[in-house]
Amino acid sequence: MEVNLISDTVTKPSKGMLRAMLQASVGDDVFKEDPSVNILEQEVLDLFGMEAALFFPSGTMANQTAIKLHTQPGDQLICDHYAHVYNYEGGGVSFNSGVSCRLIQGDQGRISASQVESVINPPDFYHSPKTSLVCLENTTNKGGGAVYDFNEIKAIRKICDKNDLALHLDGARLWNALEVTPEDTKDYGRIFDTISLCLSKGLGCPVGSVLVGSKKHIHAAVRIRKILGGGMRQAGYLAAAGSFALRYQREDLNDDHRKARELEDVLKKSNYVNKVEPVSTNIIIFSLKVDKDEMIFIGKLKEKNILLISLGKGKLRMVTHRDYSQEQHNYVLTTLIKMNDYV
Repeated sequence: MEVNLISDTVTKPSKGMLRAMLQASVGDDVFKEDPSVNILEQEVLDLFGMEAALFFPSGTMANQTAIKLHTQPGDQLICDHYAHVYNYEGGGVSFNSGVSCRLIQGDQGRISASQVESVINPPDFYHSPKTSLVCLENTTNKGGGAVYDFNEIKAIRKICDKNDLALHLDGARLWNALEVTPEDTKDYGRIFDTISLCLSKGLGCPVGSVLVGSKKHIHAAVRIRKILGGGMRQAGYLAAAGSFALRYQREDLNDDHRKARELEDVLKKSNYVNKVEPVSTNIIIFSLKVDKDEMIFIGKLKEKNILLISLGKGKLRMVTHRDYSQEQHNYVLTTLIKMNDYV
């Protein structure tokens, strides 16, 4: 038995999803003639109560497109120092848009309205970059799946309105956040200028993200997607997977969250663990005690066919997902408990 807890991107389509993909009606999406893509985009924009949506090959491309929509070369965006757009998108902020990042050290990847307000550059001080965009991430990846308090998001929106800043949400795992908070999709649609939504993580699709926003923004996003090489032809086979996931697989995220909390409980009781970050959704980040070597620890788990990842600086990460079965979960829990004897 091999257990892959490196990421929730390792999932494979379910049987029902594969059937939906095989039965999809397709056309040429570059000409907006793929009916399955059109259906998915309509479903997502309706969910969020926004004007338009656009299907992308990846969340990174959707985020990079949104950043380019809201900025000009030489501008600056504000984000947490753990933000995916800064750490894990290949320097695309600077390469694609000529924009710099003003980093804030928040709480598990979450920044506050007061922090945002404190780092906005004066618009008439031409020696510093023009602040034009705030990027939030919910849930936070490097922050351990933490979820924003929606009242803080609303406070950040007010700061953005006051200072004429755009507000983008990297919602790669927003589906996870929506399962553990009282807000719904339309609440987010009313707050953000643009939202990127990943389908290939917790929802289990093989490929795909969707960007939602105003008609003006999405019209411009079509051109940017083309420039970045994201125009796809018979993409309906992939879009059909997204439609299936939205209809039938969202609630399954709660099972991922339960398993993550159970892993958190075992790790907290383990004699080799120094700290476990608070677990809110499906990501567990923890560190070992100073006398424990993380690579030896990873190697010992790999010998047991359990895979996880190092984030560097002593942090390790496990991510639960829909292909992580209860049988696998029981095996991992038992193995972690046994590690107390030989780590």
